[in-house]
Amino acid sequence: MSDTTKYDYDLFVIGAGSGGVRAARIAASYGAKVAVAEEYRVGGTCVIRGCVPKKLFVYASHFSDDFEDAAGFGWTVGETKFDWKTLVANKDKEIDRLNGIYIRNLEKAGVEIVECRATVKDAHTVHLVGQDRDVTAERILIAVGAAPFLPDIPGIDHAITSNEAFHLEELPKRVVVVGGGYIAVEFAGIFNGLGVETMQLYRGPLFMRGFDDDLRDLLSEEMTKKGIDLRMNSDIVSIEKEGGELHLKLTDGDVIRTDCVMYATGRNPNTKGLGLEETGVKLGPAGEVVVDDYSKSTVDSIYAVGDVTDRANLTPVAIREGHAFADTVYGGKDVKVDHSIIPTAIFSQPEMGTVGLTEAQARKQCEEVDVYKTAFRALKNTLSGSHERTFMKLVVDAKSDKVLGVHIMGSGAGELIQAIGILVTLGATKAQFDMTIAVHPTAAEELVTLKEKWQAPVIKAAD
Repeated sequence: MSDTTKYDYDLFVIGAGSGGVRAARIAASYGAKVAVAEEYRVGGTCVIRGCVPKKLFVYASHFSDDFEDAAGFGWTVGETKFDWKTLVANKDKEIDRLNGIYIRNLEKAGVEIVECRATVKDAHTVHLVGQDRDVTAERILIAVGAAPFLPDIPGIDHAITSNEAFHLEELPKRVVVVGGGYIAVEFAGIFNGLGVETMQLYRGPLFMRGFDDDLRDLLSEEMTKKGIDLRMNSDIVSIEKEGGELHLKLTDGDVIRTDCVMYATGRNPNTKGLGLEETGVKLGPAGEVVVDDYSKSTVDSIYAVGDVTDRANLTPVAIREGHAFADTVYGGKDVKVDHSIIPTAIFSQPEMGTVGLTEAQARKQCEEVDVYKTAFRALKNTLSGSHERTFMKLVVDAKSDKVLGVHIMGSGAGELIQAIGILVTLGATKAQFDMTIAVHPTAAEELVTLKEKWQAPVIKAAD
């Protein structure tokens, strides 16, 4: 550890989200004197206004389909009624519980919690804004995450982001969700499932850019079947409020009338006003902290983990980065995070899970690629009457037989992709998938029974 007579702390963490909390706790377990500053609530975006409350809302939105599906299994479901305020109140109770757990875990580890905004004054000095005083640390870790981006258009003050969606006083009758990533498709499904007339706008030709094209196409079909009005190649140029409704003027001149417009068009690193550039820390074009493989910035004593680095903006990645930082700097280990293979779930409706390369990425990297895929109605849907399809796809390097990517859409895809992620990370081959005995009857058995290679259709030139 450092000479404690020289600095107030060995490590000062700015931001008590998933990455900052993990780094603080692990560093403290190695004997470091650690403090963490948080201006809002301990837990960060994921726990307070992200993954956790969103997943709770996803659960709530599924019940409308579940009630309908029950009839095919002989159940008679009486009159149903949804109360938004009850959901919000119960969600808030759970967030309070988790917030308390995070605080207790930090205190148990011996980490000092400073409840105020903190900025960087120099390479070893942090200014506590709320307390108007400075503290010093041998190392400073930036873990302040990112904030929703809103475009500069007329009337944008009438729009909300996912932050506000968790606290709406009333559930709107109509909503327009703008964006084409995780948050947009997930909230479109949430609102639709809760009975809201839902439209989703995306400025490009097809949403979920960067994911496997088959998943993108099928998700679009399934969301449309569920009643979501998907508008691609469309964007808002202005928002006007007239009476109790919003009028959205689109790029094609069309005007949409709605009760609520929610933007999910990306997030920007929370580095504005933090004092990093003045200290010599290099920032990228989006304001992200530029770091090396060990999360060190261009200033030797300042590190950064999580969404503020804009490497892979996922909670488990931030946690892994925070842990690796503490292991390396305070645990005497040499730990780097591999960002090349990251299993992830999208809690769209239907749910998706993906790990490794898309087919398009694999074809760019490999001489020859084999593709195995299947689409089917899951067993449950044969009695429920639902026409929702499950889809599975394996992308394989034809020369090495290594499975490069797995892409799944359907119930439980998120749970399934966690286990599959282990196999892909370890470099499993298609032959090893094939030698695994299937678990029957499950949807997942398709992953080890796929034998027929998919052949692209031959397009013949016109006569």
